[in-house]
Amino acid sequence: MTIIDTHVHIYDPHRPEGAPWPPEDSSIYRTVLPADCRAVAEPEGVSGVVVVEASERISDNDWILGLAAEEPFLKALVGRLEPGVDSFAPDVARFAQNPRFRGIRFWGDHLPGGRGSGGAFVDIEGGGLLAEMEVLAGHGLHLDIVFPVNYPNEAPAAAADRLAGFCALAERLPELPIVIEHIANVPIDGGDPPPAWVDAMQRAASFPQVAIKVSAVIERSTVQPPSTDLDHYRPVLDTLWSAFGDDRVVYGSNWPVCERAGSYADAISVVRRYVGERGEAAAAKYFAGNAARIYRWPTA
Repeated sequence: MTIIDTHVHIYDPHRPEGAPWPPEDSSIYRTVLPADCRAVAEPEGVSGVVVVEASERISDNDWILGLAAEEPFLKALVGRLEPGVDSFAPDVARFAQNPRFRGIRFWGDHLPGGRGSGGAFVDIEGGGLLAEMEVLAGHGLHLDIVFPVNYPNEAPAAAADRLAGFCALAERLPELPIVIEHIANVPIDGGDPPPAWVDAMQRAASFPQVAIKVSAVIERSTVQPPSTDLDHYRPVLDTLWSAFGDDRVVYGSNWPVCERAGSYADAISVVRRYVGERGEAAAAKYFAGNAARIYRWPTA
């Protein structure tokens, strides 16, 4: 079965310009290049990856695209371009000329109540973030987003505000594919997930262009080292598949960040066993088919 990992990071702190992420005191502060990724992913059957850029430095997008031009294992880049700066639209236009640049990611801080928006959402009739996302959609690109609510530790009013902002954006831009990263930050303790998170996933899934990246699963476990018992994760995974169905779930490892909880093999094992129970067709969609439709990387 074809497996495409839609969430890995590539960086090199020892380049002359260094790397602004991860911090030097991090356990993953080391050189991480395509060959390093292949070494851990290929033994698990992975035939390609999507790089998600964590650096705010625009030039690091160019660096990754240069690597991808020489390494077919790097299928695509989800770049890091911050909304709210004057160069956003021209930067999107420039990067969109490269067929391996397939979208951008940003944190939920740009939605209501977040630091990036100063606490106020866009004018829903135009301007601000909405206009910038229209530019993104106009170039046939997509948005990866770190879900703006931290369940269950978020103040209810702030959570409701940012969830409303997310839904407003999705409602006004049905042509913009949106992928929520890392199971929307829900803690996994083996029991039923927080009701507010369940409601948020159902509301997000009501927009047909919104998908969920089932990634960082073992990292979200409240038991560390993470449990190997599939039933520990089942309530959260069942909720996601119930909301989004087989057609709007995509695989991501979050490597090498996942190593804070376990190996690459550990990270894929949980979701491989879960989706395997759903049958071969569902597994094929989760591991590659849905990602190919959403990210649309070049095939040649």
